[in-house]
Amino acid sequence: MLKALIVGGGIGGLSAAISLKKAGLQVEVVEISPGRDVYHVGIIVQANFIRALDRLGIADAAIARGFPYDGFDLRDANGQLLKHIPGVALSHPNHPTDLGLTRPALHDILIEKCISEGVTPRYGVTFSAIQQDADGVDVSFTDGTRGRYDLVIGADGIYSKVRDTLFTPGLKPKYTGQAVWRYNLPRSSDITRTALYQGVSGGKAGYCPLTEETMYLLLVMREADNRRIPKDELPGLFKDRLKEFGGRIGEIRDTVDFDPEKIVYRPLEALFLNESWYRGRVLLIGDAAHATTPHLGQGAAQAVEDAVTLGQLLKDNDSVEEVFAQFMDKRFERCKFIWESSIQIGQWEIDDDPDADVEGLSIKMLKTVSAPI
Repeated sequence: MLKALIVGGGIGGLSAAISLKKAGLQVEVVEISPGRDVYHVGIIVQANFIRALDRLGIADAAIARGFPYDGFDLRDANGQLLKHIPGVALSHPNHPTDLGLTRPALHDILIEKCISEGVTPRYGVTFSAIQQDADGVDVSFTDGTRGRYDLVIGADGIYSKVRDTLFTPGLKPKYTGQAVWRYNLPRSSDITRTALYQGVSGGKAGYCPLTEETMYLLLVMREADNRRIPKDELPGLFKDRLKEFGGRIGEIRDTVDFDPEKIVYRPLEALFLNESWYRGRVLLIGDAAHATTPHLGQGAAQAVEDAVTLGQLLKDNDSVEEVFAQFMDKRFERCKFIWESSIQIGQWEIDDDPDADVEGLSIKMLKTVSAPI
């Protein structure tokens, strides 16, 4: 029985733990954060993500905790409908094509599944040293313990310590020129699917239902730099950035008293490792290898697809090197397309490009992710 260590207890790492455990491996997870808390933001979940969750055995739980719907609307800055882009059904007939879901709900579902599979993450712990030979990987941990593993998975995010230690030291994510604002609020009964409003000054706004009771407001906007904004300045700046939008976005702007403690603001950074994602018996997945922007709503989906693909390959082959090579064949070009397309949409928004084809690229993305994992 192969023994695996997963560094990172986020969406990709926990999904990998479930997938590898189902494939018959012994699995350990370490997470540098002291606990399981995550930011209370919403995520847009599409059909390929639901399909991947189904492979892990948790799609029904996620659907029960979220808000299912079909496709999304493209609207102009004033809220006029331009186009409804229907979703693509990829999972069971009773599963939706799209789903609004809170990040904490997804995290809880993943952790509960890990524990039920016999994997309990070790929090507040990461590796201090990794040394590998032809037969395995020796790992020393920050709590003074040690272990030997057949493979190590780096799922430790965009600022991956595994990547910096064993792959490309000093490689850092780049600021894209935009930032994202998120805010959860009560759901209006008529908001039953995601809608994206095209802005006129380097961005877009939108909303997505998360549960029967809640929804979230999002704004992706051009920003001069990637500075961190003091909390007390966030409400005023948020309203100012939303001033060009009408329709339901304008109503929310004018009626909601934004709580600075609940506004989640993040400059958008991205990174793509344009080389092999494995070194010997160590593999990078998720944001550690291909951290994208939210323009196509595929960041979390691609991390979970990584995990599912890896588990499928390990179930059929116990040669780690062969599995990692097959993993690259299956995942590299797919993830690169998603990454490049997301960056392209962001650049179109920054440039206010009149020839931008967001609809066309979104449809191409849906066709791409509809292909088998």
